[in-house]
Amino acid sequence: MGKVIVLTGATRGLGRALVAEFSVGGHMVVGCGRGDGHVRALRAEFPAPNDFARVDVTDGAAVGAWADEVIATHGAPDLLINNAALMNALAPLWEVPAEEFSAIVDVNIKGVFNVVRAFVPAMVARRQGVIVNLSSGWGRSVAPEVAPYCATKYAIEGLTQALAQELPSGMAAVPLNPGIIDTDMLRQAWADGASRYQNPTDWAKKAAPFLLALSAKDNGRPLSVG
Repeated sequence: MGKVIVLTGATRGLGRALVAEFSVGGHMVVGCGRGDGHVRALRAEFPAPNDFARVDVTDGAAVGAWADEVIATHGAPDLLINNAALMNALAPLWEVPAEEFSAIVDVNIKGVFNVVRAFVPAMVARRQGVIVNLSSGWGRSVAPEVAPYCATKYAIEGLTQALAQELPSGMAAVPLNPGIIDTDMLRQAWADGASRYQNPTDWAKKAAPFLLALSAKDNGRPLSVG
């Protein structure tokens, strides 16, 4: 029997590639994204029982309403993946516009909090399920000109490991470094240099079974794919 998988940032990059892999494996993907067109495309390519909605993870009320509908329709997720994220345009920290810094914090940290707050109580009530918050190599090391992104991913590492200590036995929360992938977000930082790295489709073929195999034994462990 397949798992119920809730996935944010499902319309592009790593999220979009994971939708395809999970669906092929017979799992139900309940995903969200911010673009109407991308969400409609997912619905057309991956019809019911998969379920996709336009949700901005920075909007706590919208996330809560989405979670209520998902849980009422499909039950609590077996696997919750917080994938939605933004990266800053390359710049020294003192040159990053305040509104850009705020947007990155809102998506990369507050968005994860909103999704956890909305979905995890139903998972805790069942005392089962795995929460995966995507981190980064830049959540465990740093580089110049990506300080806002590094800050948010370091925050995800700490937030997730603290969450892991709060969960009941039988559950897991894992900060996951996906590795370096040729996505639009990476191209924002390195332009064509990103093409040296694996594409999302190839990554997802390894990542999907890795994610599906996570269990309570992995609780609190900072993990990486690849």
